[in-house]
Amino acid sequence: MLETSTHFYKVLLSMAVVAQSCTSPEPTSGLRHGDLLFQDLNCGALCDAIEAVTEGVDGKDFSHCGMVVNINDTLKVVEAIGEEVQLSSLEDFFNRSGDSTGIKDVSVGRVKDDFRFLIEKASAYAIQQLGQPYDDAFLLDNGKWYCSELLYASFKVANEGRDFFEPEPMTFKDPKRGSYFPAWVAYYKQLKQEIPEGKPGLNPGSISRSSKIEIIPIKSFQ
Repeated sequence: MLETSTHFYKVLLSMAVVAQSCTSPEPTSGLRHGDLLFQDLNCGALCDAIEAVTEGVDGKDFSHCGMVVNINDTLKVVEAIGEEVQLSSLEDFFNRSGDSTGIKDVSVGRVKDDFRFLIEKASAYAIQQLGQPYDDAFLLDNGKWYCSELLYASFKVANEGRDFFEPEPMTFKDPKRGSYFPAWVAYYKQLKQEIPEGKPGLNPGSISRSSKIEIIPIKSFQ
């Protein structure tokens, strides 16, 4: 997620600002309202720690996600990033990834046909959260949002209060050593909070593996 001396949301915010100066082409084909985007942000020690304990679909590493929404006939991404929930252009979203087009480090998840009736309510709820603060503590139900929590809550609301994506116990420990990643120790020390080991949560990888979505190819870029 972030460098150990800086809050996670500040790192993501700086990445978003840098992305605006890039010049890679904007993906305009093959995406739909309600599609979910899963991304490898390549943002340092904490992103590496996330990816070490969470596995995305087909073994891919993801540390961020957002939802494609149609705003005034233009596709945008609603996402919890930086200091708050915000709308980003597709171009800015894809430019954050290491590949020059973003294709390499972004995957697209599409809600299966049986569940597409949930998209309108889910996207409307996500849009209603614009401006709400980023949840740098990664805790459910605290009035703030981290990226995968926003998707979880949006589809839960659309699903009449029933979980659509399933929370799992979170871990912040190195699976090879059984001890906390030093980056997490420094991170939560800075927040003056205990590491929420074992508490329920979600991550981009777990959502990408959901049986309720399918991963589709990004057909073309213009």
